[in-house]
Amino acid sequence: MPASRAKLDAITLSVLQAALQQVCDEMDLTFSRAAFSPVIAEANDRSDGIYSALDGSLIAQGSQGLPVFVGVMQYSTRTVIEMIADGRCLPPEPGDIYIVNDPYLGGTHLMDVRFAMPVYRGGKIFCWLSNTGHWPDIGGSVPGGFSASATAVEQEGLRLPPVKLFKKGVLDPEIYAIICSNIRVADQRIGDIRAQAAALLIGQDRLDEILDRYGDETVVEAIAELRRRAAEQMRANISAIPDGTYHSKAFVDSDGVVNEPLTIALAVEKQGDTLTFDFTGSSKPCTGPMNSVLATTLSSVYLAMRHIFPDVPISAGAFEPLIVKRPEGTFLDARYPRPVSGCAAEVSQRIAEAVFAAMVQALPDRVTAAPAGSSGNFALGGNDPARDRDYVMYQISGGGYGGNAGHDGLTNGCSTIGISKSPPVEIMEQAFPVLYRHYALREGSGGAGRHRGGFGLAYEVEILRGDARASFVMDHGRFGPQGALGGKDGAVNTVTVFRNGEAHVPPHLSKEQDIALKAGDRVRVGTPGGGGYGDPLLRDPELVAQDVRLGYYTAEQARDMFGVVMDDQSKSLGS
Repeated sequence: MPASRAKLDAITLSVLQAALQQVCDEMDLTFSRAAFSPVIAEANDRSDGIYSALDGSLIAQGSQGLPVFVGVMQYSTRTVIEMIADGRCLPPEPGDIYIVNDPYLGGTHLMDVRFAMPVYRGGKIFCWLSNTGHWPDIGGSVPGGFSASATAVEQEGLRLPPVKLFKKGVLDPEIYAIICSNIRVADQRIGDIRAQAAALLIGQDRLDEILDRYGDETVVEAIAELRRRAAEQMRANISAIPDGTYHSKAFVDSDGVVNEPLTIALAVEKQGDTLTFDFTGSSKPCTGPMNSVLATTLSSVYLAMRHIFPDVPISAGAFEPLIVKRPEGTFLDARYPRPVSGCAAEVSQRIAEAVFAAMVQALPDRVTAAPAGSSGNFALGGNDPARDRDYVMYQISGGGYGGNAGHDGLTNGCSTIGISKSPPVEIMEQAFPVLYRHYALREGSGGAGRHRGGFGLAYEVEILRGDARASFVMDHGRFGPQGALGGKDGAVNTVTVFRNGEAHVPPHLSKEQDIALKAGDRVRVGTPGGGGYGDPLLRDPELVAQDVRLGYYTAEQARDMFGVVMDDQSKSLGS
């Protein structure tokens, strides 16, 4: 093995930073390319990373992995390490891979299944490789796991503590049988399991190559230096923010059971080179599945700051100047047995929205108005008589991003918490007995502003054959994404189910479960547009006219939202 360098030079540090990133990126690609489920293979609802052998702290994460998993996998890996240390987990051996999805052990919701594998060097654990993949079903009361009216976590699916799924590189048939006996479409899970394990094995091979080339001590030194620099850079960014306390609120439509909004109250105190996030005043733990476990709440703050300061290298050091007070006694600190299916995909984005709404006051030139802030979770499960098999379809969808100081918001962007994209319509129609009758931008949905919000998505799905059950856990159906600095809110999320020719709107607007459907029934969804930034009356009339010519807004909307009157040729006559 090469001798350790007396001093780590800048070039080697830069090369190792890129190399560690590349290890994670290759794990991400391997996972997606080998997975069976469209939600992983096409939508990329997964993430991979490298974590400290000492405490599970983040060393590197794939650039194409979901940001919400940045903090979450750090805490779940730490929990595995702690449970091994105190005897609650069997000790690891080379080739072992642990599986865990328990939300209360540093997780999200049950569908996000995490694998953790130790990497050995010289007979000792050098680091851990971990990844998370969204399984399309984990059992529970409804196909897809998104039980909109669950009142206990057991109703949401199979909950796994850290157990060895692979022992010395061999899949444990007993653990695998238990999992398959509790989930739908179990025969397809082996493809996702093998893909998830393969990603970790690829990561181990690539990491070994780096360690063999540069030496373990040099890489350890580089990891420590990268963490130090990330903390230093984040502190430098925070130092430029004016001292003070910035307040905001964000709202969840309902918890799916009690049809009342939930409040996220946030105070961000900037002092010196640290930010303290205090959620005192937020709603109490809720009856339905919109509670957030602590790891998800912390990760939501981290990812929001990552949006604001994307230049800070990703590692545990970037989180050190961010102090989040534990929100005890609120729905942002869920304890067993609170249901949590909506925490990762929906509540996390409301937390991020609250961070944006507070920080735009302090950094108006850097922070945007609120994005769509919903993953559009639509789960459909049923039987396809033409293929004589059951299926579980999971649809996620994008929405508009908020406007900012420099330009309009992005149209049909991915959710705030991830890089996941909607699976291609063609793939979904091949895999499931559905037809997409409509799939287009949702015109008029962007919030008005000097820089308007981006537009959401409008789609309609028809059941072609067989019986099915639909469930929705979405948000922003009651309140649109917030505008900033005088900008208007984006359009709200809409869901309409057509059964026997009659339209049905869920009482909770964005949440309902177990809706019985048959061939010919349809589901229509309109995702939110982004919030507007700045006074709409200050928008350039020519930009308004251009939006009207492109069909983004009608002439009436141009007049009512922006105060711009159009002539018959869609040209501005002025404000």
